[in-house]
Amino acid sequence: MLAAPINPADINQIQGTYPLKPSLPAVGGNEGVGEVIETGKDVQNLNTGDQVILRADQCLGSWCRHLVVSEDQVLKIPNGLPMEAAATVSVNPCTAFRLLKDFEDLQPGDTVIQNGANSSVGQALIQIAAAWGLITVNIIRSRPNVEELKNHLKDLGANFVITEEDLKSPEMKEIVKNIKRPKLALNCVGGKSSMSLFRYLAPKGTMVTYGGMSRQPVTVPTGSLIFDDVNVRGFWMSKWNAEHQKDAIKLNMVEEVCQLVQNGQLASPPCTKHALKNFKTAISEALRPYSKTKQLLIMTEILQDSFLLNSCRRCFLRRTSQKKSSKRKVKMK
Repeated sequence: MLAAPINPADINQIQGTYPLKPSLPAVGGNEGVGEVIETGKDVQNLNTGDQVILRADQCLGSWCRHLVVSEDQVLKIPNGLPMEAAATVSVNPCTAFRLLKDFEDLQPGDTVIQNGANSSVGQALIQIAAAWGLITVNIIRSRPNVEELKNHLKDLGANFVITEEDLKSPEMKEIVKNIKRPKLALNCVGGKSSMSLFRYLAPKGTMVTYGGMSRQPVTVPTGSLIFDDVNVRGFWMSKWNAEHQKDAIKLNMVEEVCQLVQNGQLASPPCTKHALKNFKTAISEALRPYSKTKQLLIMTEILQDSFLLNSCRRCFLRRTSQKKSSKRKVKMK
């Protein structure tokens, strides 16, 4: 393994509140990038030196230095992507990609409104939408240095950024006058924040919930259902991945997302890098409110502690011997 991020879902999994639960004992982490260092003789599509990402629905445990996996548990990506982008490409950008693709037939000039726009999914969505010619209205919570955050999102391609507190302001009324009513509303917050999205959603439009950061239920206004006939949907990227493990649609999605990165249309999230041995600090930082960066574990530093080195070696050899019966395995670092 080369690098792996700490995502909110990883924390929830450790806490026992995430639907995907690995067999215990388990290693944390579900996303990351690795380099193939050895392949079984029957492996067909991977070679030594290839860079691969983990299939994020497999509970493989990415917070480690080495993995032995089956060929179908990883996806090849282009070599040379920035480390931060390669390590974080499979969850948040792909979630944003599917949210924009799967619920409404969006055309250039159409409008999408989202809350939690400063989240990693929200920032990826802003960039992908801009690349596809879509207009985004982005809602964030007020916070210290909110203008700095607004400018950052606009630099990514956001057309409009407004705080939840200002949704009823003249600024929002002016925005609504100058855009098509959104066909798609995206909710990762819940509670009052999700209710406000219905106020701007076009008739027969779709509101998709993919997160619940406020831990408050989503309440749908009766008028939106009766008079506007809106659609209310949910989306979970892990379930989508499980249903499309070997589909061309998944491979094409990853290729297209990587192409956006290579074209400079999709930047990796700002990351704070941590040596793997400092994982406790990284997790503590990931739990802080209003964090401005994603915490990224870097696996390539040299271990100084001989005890840890020997433990890792024993663990790797044990796992390798357990997998030896299959010749379709891939060893990664």
